[in-house]
Amino acid sequence: MIETDILYRIKTGRTPGTLAKVLGAIAEHHAHVGEIETRYIGPEFNIRDVLVIAPSEDVVEAITNAITAVGGVELVAEPVDQAFHTHQGGKLQVTSRVKVKTLQDMREIYTPGVARVSEAIQRDPSLASTLTWKGSTVAVVSDGSRVLGLGDIGPKASLPVMEGKALFYSMFIGLNAVPIVLDTKDPEEIIETIVRIAPGFGGIHLEDIASPGVFHIEEELDRRLDIPVMHDDQHGTAIVVMAAVLSAARQLGVELQDWVFGQIGLGAAGSAIARLAMYFPFKRIEMFDPSDAALSRTLSFAPDEVDTYGTTEGFEEIASRVDVLVLTTGQANLLKPEHIRPGQTVMALTNPVPEINRYAAREAGAAVATDGSIVNNVLAYPGLFKGALDAGAARITPEMKKAAAIALSELAPDDALLPDPLDLTVHATVAERVAQAAN
Repeated sequence: MIETDILYRIKTGRTPGTLAKVLGAIAEHHAHVGEIETRYIGPEFNIRDVLVIAPSEDVVEAITNAITAVGGVELVAEPVDQAFHTHQGGKLQVTSRVKVKTLQDMREIYTPGVARVSEAIQRDPSLASTLTWKGSTVAVVSDGSRVLGLGDIGPKASLPVMEGKALFYSMFIGLNAVPIVLDTKDPEEIIETIVRIAPGFGGIHLEDIASPGVFHIEEELDRRLDIPVMHDDQHGTAIVVMAAVLSAARQLGVELQDWVFGQIGLGAAGSAIARLAMYFPFKRIEMFDPSDAALSRTLSFAPDEVDTYGTTEGFEEIASRVDVLVLTTGQANLLKPEHIRPGQTVMALTNPVPEINRYAAREAGAAVATDGSIVNNVLAYPGLFKGALDAGAARITPEMKKAAAIALSELAPDDALLPDPLDLTVHATVAERVAQAAN
């Protein structure tokens, strides 16, 4: 089920308790109330906008009927689906950074002035990063094959998601980002297409492309291009999860050297989390996945000095002995309370229903327990790419991802695992630390 935000403009008589009855009618359908804004107060009636967060689209009609059934209440306008209202016309537009007021402006922006700039870039291609938008622009590329929890919905249907990712680049860190959706699921065609458009961009952000094909796509683009490439579903997730793990350790007063790290599930996100954990000083890293190929692939990235263990024979053994347990299996309610070891840190990240409810994990003895609702990749990718572009990095290294995770953990409030994604200083700090790690 997908939560649905509906805005109701309601007119209520000036009888005390009328609004409370409306809110009660909404709650009977297991819906939440968001913002309430008063639009008019008069001697006979009030008009308010009430944002209702319905558990699914299926119950919206029932909620509407319940509101209008309250005595002294009527709808002033048709209910508005906020998601569709926000998306009307798309979420992005291209605007000019320079003003054109005179013919001289036109000469400088276009012909004949632009020809001299093009000749300069022809002589020294590196100038494209400063004389065009290349140095501050990222392509957000998807084939729509694994979008959110929706699965393979195709390129057109994935475009709103890519627009959202692109918008956050501009909003949080001042980078341009262009959503590009490809009408192919062939990894080789995706690679060749991106290679051919890459000259116009400073970085390539891969998004919502199904594994295992995306592993090959990312690795081949890393090899062939001289600009940073990152699959956000892997590495953005890994950075945010590792930041939360670092915060948990700090809250519990534990050194990473005293912790055994466990990763259950080695798909795109899980393998990236395990790989990033290898760059932190855990006592040992243990992994489980039922696929021999997934396990072997992840273990192949382990530096020689890192103590690792992997199995395909059941996760319970690992779950029972590790200190921090991260699960990315896609299997709801997989982890039972009896699998929890007292004092563990448990992060069950499958959405929308995790491997174990965080409250159940805490009742079973977990010292820290959370779920996938905390993993917001927007904490990572804007600053990560900004730092990489500022440093002129040709690729995003494990050290850069490690720096981003440490920065996010340090910026988290004492009573939280992660900082506020709306805090612009968070993204600026991540970018600064990433640039330092790149140099």
